[in-house]
Amino acid sequence: MKARAFFMILALAGAGLILGSQPAIAQSLDLGGIVGDEGGSLTGRIIQFVALLTVLSIAPGLLIMVTSFTRVVIVLSLLRTGLGLQQTPPNMVLISLALFVTAYVMAPTFDQAWNNGLRPLLNEQITEEQAFNRITIPFRHFMFDNVREKDLALFDNLFGLLYEKSDTERPAPPREEATPVEIAEEIDLRVLIAAFMISELRRAFEIGFLIFLPFLVIDIVVATVLMAMGMMMLPPVIISLPFKIVFFVLIDGWYLLTAGLVRSFL
Repeated sequence: MKARAFFMILALAGAGLILGSQPAIAQSLDLGGIVGDEGGSLTGRIIQFVALLTVLSIAPGLLIMVTSFTRVVIVLSLLRTGLGLQQTPPNMVLISLALFVTAYVMAPTFDQAWNNGLRPLLNEQITEEQAFNRITIPFRHFMFDNVREKDLALFDNLFGLLYEKSDTERPAPPREEATPVEIAEEIDLRVLIAAFMISELRRAFEIGFLIFLPFLVIDIVVATVLMAMGMMMLPPVIISLPFKIVFFVLIDGWYLLTAGLVRSFL
């Protein structure tokens, strides 16, 4: 009896909720609030929301492309390979170190982008287009200062050829009499980012080659000594690994490497 009474109470409560929600269900969905008082079509607003969500989803990749993260993480990975260690330090440690070094190197750029673009946008002092231009200017200057002229000229020429082949008018290139600061602000962002990434990859492998040299010398010396002793069946990597670790620790390798990476952007 108690169970039947409990289920009767639940049934009455459910019926009351259904009957009470009928007026709310009967109401039409009002999407007019999405448009706002500034005007514009609902379709345009929806497209803007979709574009915003898309940009937010690929924001980590965009930040990697226009910051120092690429150079730092590649150098750290090459260091681990040169030491002969497979999973030490772990990937999470290397990526975290690369992120903090990137935040350290990019601190002035981030501060300029926040103070000049993002903060006024959040305070509704400027429009989205103005905020985008103000936010990208510090990153433009950073990339232009670290890009090779050869890479920049390559992608600029290819960019013009692509537009010429498609019979489309190309965006205006930088003025010939423009200063380096003006060129950084006038050049197409797609050209600058592509050239910057190629330059960063090249510099990262240059630094990685210099890191590999002392470890390679240790491997050669250990392999030569083992062959002279007739211990050809013993893998030289097992013997050279402790010597490479001790060598890296004695020269304070993490200090020198981090300082060198930061100074490479000055």
